[in-house]
Amino acid sequence: MQQERNHDRAALLWMLAGASLIGTNGLMVRFAETPPTVSAFYRVLFGGLLLWLVVAARRDWRPLPTRAWLWVLAPATAFAADLWLWHRSILLVGPGLSTLLANVQVFAMALGGVLLYGERVGVRFLAGLLLAFFGLWLLLGGEWSSLPREYRWGVLLGLATGVCYAAYNLGLKRAQQEARQATAGAAPIAQVLALASLGCALLLGAAGVAEGVSFAIPSWRSLAWLLLLAGVGHCLSWVLISRAMPHLRVAVVGLLLLLQPVVAFVLDVALLDRATSPREWLGLALTLAGIFLAGLRGRARLPAQPA
Repeated sequence: MQQERNHDRAALLWMLAGASLIGTNGLMVRFAETPPTVSAFYRVLFGGLLLWLVVAARRDWRPLPTRAWLWVLAPATAFAADLWLWHRSILLVGPGLSTLLANVQVFAMALGGVLLYGERVGVRFLAGLLLAFFGLWLLLGGEWSSLPREYRWGVLLGLATGVCYAAYNLGLKRAQQEARQATAGAAPIAQVLALASLGCALLLGAAGVAEGVSFAIPSWRSLAWLLLLAGVGHCLSWVLISRAMPHLRVAVVGLLLLLQPVVAFVLDVALLDRATSPREWLGLALTLAGIFLAGLRGRARLPAQPA
């Protein structure tokens, strides 16, 4: 019993640390001072290579059949679109609001469950949806037409990010299933994530070439921020959260993951001098409450994650 309590306490700390680290991603994108496609490209390239090295060092690499490789393309494509949109939203509306808007993935995931798996949405989900959108209305000032055109584009890109992130989660789930079936459950999730990250880097690289951007990293400072974004924001945060999830109740996981937009918003205010009124703080609180309410599930704990 005491050992289980210690595991739960450690899992709580892992989740707190992982969610907080993810909340710093937007700030690191800003500090990298590179075009949005370029920062997204190096994030997944460096992150994918780090995950590859971790799997290789542990000798956990497993051969995958063609079918599993093809399914990896789905999350890679979705995550490339996610980062392409989100890194632009960060530059237009700031790390805090863009991170909050990306969390509409809760609702997009629920819609995907309805369309793909025949799941039902209940009163709790609908109430959370209404509460979240009322909070967004308060946060955006309730006067959409009066907002600058670039700011409105940033909001729309942030919302689209959430849809792409939901598609990434659904695609990653299927890719993991295919990999586990092909290797009798032996394929580590880090291997699938490494492949998805590198595939995502390939797509973002192609997008950058089409845009005509330069992939030259302008300074050692920018390189340091990009490496930190890949190593901490892309890899370490995932490792911490994946270790914590099997040991925590779903409601606790949902609540702690909301640290991501909270940390991003607070850092935006504290370090980038974002002017925020009491009305906007209320909107932030209601939006987070709505996302949390909609994300609750009936199970006591999450299913165990692959090692």
